[in-house]
Amino acid sequence: MNRYTEFKQISLPKLNNLQPGLESTCLKLMEEAGELAQAIGKFRGLNGEKVSLEDQEVVDRIGDELLDVAQVAVSMMFVLEEKYGINIKEKVDSHIDKLIQKGYIRVAE
Repeated sequence: MNRYTEFKQISLPKLNNLQPGLESTCLKLMEEAGELAQAIGKFRGLNGEKVSLEDQEVVDRIGDELLDVAQVAVSMMFVLEEKYGINIKEKVDSHIDKLIQKGYIRVAE
C-alpha cells in the first residue's frame, strides 16, 4: 500500500538495443510531442483538414502518441542515469514531494 490516495502508476521499460544520447533522445521527444499535437489538432479540427476518423479512433491515436512521448521521456531519464549519474529514484521521489506540496497529490492519513 502506498501513502497516497487515488495514486495510479504507469511503469515503462528501459528499451533494449538502443544507445541513445541526451541530444538524440531530446530530439525524439520533440518529434513525438509534435505527433501528439498533430493528433490533438485533428481531433479538434484545428489543422484545416476534414476529419475522416471517428472520435474514438482519434482519441485512441492520441493515447498511442502520448505513450510514445512518455516512453521517450522515460528513456531520457535512463540516459541521465547511465551517462550522467542521476539517481532516478531520488528524482522521482523529489518530483512526487513537489506534487504533494502543490496539492496535486493527496497524502493518505
